[in-house]
Amino acid sequence: MISGLRTGGAETMLVALCRALQSRGIPQHVVSLTKDGANLAVLQAAGIEVHVIAPEGIVGAAASVMRLVRLIRRLRPVVLQGWLYHGDLFAALGHRMAGMPRGTLLAWGLRNSDIDHERYGSLLLLGRWLSGWPGLVISNSQAGADFHRSRGYRPRRLAVIPNGIDTERFRPEPALRASVRMEFGLAEETVVAVHVARLDPMKDHATLLAVAEQVPRIRFLLVGAGTETLTLPPNATALGRRDDLERIYAAGDIVVSTSAFGEGFSNALAEGMAAGLIPVATRVGDSSLILDDVGTLVPPGDAEGIAGALADLAALPAPDRRSIGIAARRRVVSTFGSTIMPDRFLAAWTGAGADLGRSRDPHGKKNDLSSSD
Repeated sequence: MISGLRTGGAETMLVALCRALQSRGIPQHVVSLTKDGANLAVLQAAGIEVHVIAPEGIVGAAASVMRLVRLIRRLRPVVLQGWLYHGDLFAALGHRMAGMPRGTLLAWGLRNSDIDHERYGSLLLLGRWLSGWPGLVISNSQAGADFHRSRGYRPRRLAVIPNGIDTERFRPEPALRASVRMEFGLAEETVVAVHVARLDPMKDHATLLAVAEQVPRIRFLLVGAGTETLTLPPNATALGRRDDLERIYAAGDIVVSTSAFGEGFSNALAEGMAAGLIPVATRVGDSSLILDDVGTLVPPGDAEGIAGALADLAALPAPDRRSIGIAARRRVVSTFGSTIMPDRFLAAWTGAGADLGRSRDPHGKKNDLSSSD
C-alpha cells in the first residue's frame, strides 16, 4: 500500500521487493493512492496487479477506503504492508475496517529519517497515535527508526531492513564508461562527480551548486526531476529525470549526496558505490552506515567540506581512485545486495506472526511456499 508509483527511491525499492517475491511464487498486489507514476507499468509488466484507488476530497477518500476494505476482504492477504506515511495510514484504516482479517499481518514501512514538519507534521502526529496498531513496523534505516521513536512512535515490533541494491545493474563497466563519456564530451582524465536526486529542499541542491563553483576542475552531472530548471555553473550539466542511471554512474568517478535532512537509506549513494564510484556524503540518515570506512562524510550544508573532499579525490592518481571505488563496490555487494532485502522482509514478517508457509494467488487458491522460504 503506497502513496504513489512515481520514480523515486522508496518506489524503486517497493518494485524490487515485489518483483523478487513474485519470482519466488509469492503473489503480490500493490495498491496506489494516485493514478500516475512510471512504476505502475513496471509492476504490471512483471505480472503484479496494481489497484489504483486515488482518493479525491472527503467523499472520494471515503469511497476509496471502502474499495480498499472490499479488496482486503476479497484477497485476504497474508501481509498488508504499508509503504510511506499515506500508505501506512490507509493500510491501517483498511485493515481495521475490514474487521482485522484473521491471518493478515498489518505492517508499516518507514522510508525516511528526520522530516520537514511543515509538510509532514500532521502525518507524523497521526502515525504516532496509531503506531501501536500494526503488528510490525519496518524502517529502511536505523536513523529513521531512532527518529520516529524520538517522536513518540511506539511499535509493538520494529525491524530495520536496509534497501537492496541491484549490483548486477550497477557495476563498473569500462566500455560503457568510454561510450557515455564520449556522448557527453568528457575526456578520460576529467574527474566526474554524479549527484542523483529530484529537486527538493531535502536534497539541498543549493549546497551542491556552491560546491561546484568551488571546484571548477571537476565536472558535475545532476540527475533528477526538476534539475533541468536550475541555473548552473559552467562545470555542471543537468540531465533531468533519467531511467538509465547505470549509464550515468558508469561515466563517473565520485557519487555525491548533499542531503540536508530526511534521508533514511540513500539509494543514490549505494548505487553509485556499487558502480565503483567513491562516495562523498553529508552525515544524514544512515549515510555513515552505508559508507562505513569508505569515502568521506561531512556535516549537512558544509559546502567547503564537500568541496575539499572532492578536490582531494581529484588530486589522486586515477589508479588510486579506482582502488577506492572497488572497495566501495565491495562494501555494497557484501551488505546491501538485492537478494538480501527480500529474505530480511520474509524473516521479519514471519517473526511477527505471518504464516508465509502458504500463500494465496489472486483467485484465492493456496500455494505451498514452504520450499521457497
